[in-house]
Amino acid sequence: MKKIKQAAQTRQMVQQHYGRVAETDGQAPGCASGGGSKCCEAGAPPADLRATARRLGYSEKQLATLPENVNLGVGCGNPVAMALLKQGETVLDLGSGAGIDCFIAAQAVGPAGRVIGVDMTPGMLHKARASIGKRTNVEFRLGEIEHLPVADNSVDVIMSNCVINLSPEKQQVFNESYRVLRPGGHLAISDVVQIKSFTGTRWKGAKHLSACISGSVTVQALKTMLHEAGFADVRIALNEASREFIKDWSPGTGVENYICSAFIEARK
Repeated sequence: MKKIKQAAQTRQMVQQHYGRVAETDGQAPGCASGGGSKCCEAGAPPADLRATARRLGYSEKQLATLPENVNLGVGCGNPVAMALLKQGETVLDLGSGAGIDCFIAAQAVGPAGRVIGVDMTPGMLHKARASIGKRTNVEFRLGEIEHLPVADNSVDVIMSNCVINLSPEKQQVFNESYRVLRPGGHLAISDVVQIKSFTGTRWKGAKHLSACISGSVTVQALKTMLHEAGFADVRIALNEASREFIKDWSPGTGVENYICSAFIEARK
């Protein structure tokens, strides 16, 4: 019962924080009351959001085709660039936020494909839905990534961008991912991992969780969870260059020596 209560409190805290990010178009002051940390790159001035996105791996061509206000400078990579999407596929984005990866994926899968974004933050959902316009192959659903509002065996590719680290129930996220994927479907996830175990309490607390720091786990822990969920062909590739922008998430603390972004692949 205690663990359930703690998980609910963690989700509520993350939801409140990213609600502020949505309301301020990525300009939320720090990652919690009191500030001090950026949240997966959020907090850049508006003029810098495009540069931030390029730093995360988005191309100018991708950014030029996006609806206005869906680039909030949040993330730790570009999962669409690694997902090898094909025309006609059904894609699910876990923690879709304002929809940047969904809108890029919608172009890749074409009118015969479908993209579903799931997010638990109403403010993000409102922002994403307001940007759909005439696009008929993308939709956004309110829900938790631990309890996906998606049918069994209905998705070809699952993406996520620096979100699963925020979940207090990561094993459940991977179990749900396995459930909704079709046989042969795959994960294409960008997230942060621990490359050196945290010591002491330096990165404990709410602001460092929302900053995508304290919720990270080791590569081995991720592999174990994915295998326990049933996945095969698990591959986790570290992006050492990401440590250059991760150091800005908690300046002066040396966090870039403990975590980095990684691309996580697995197949059902």
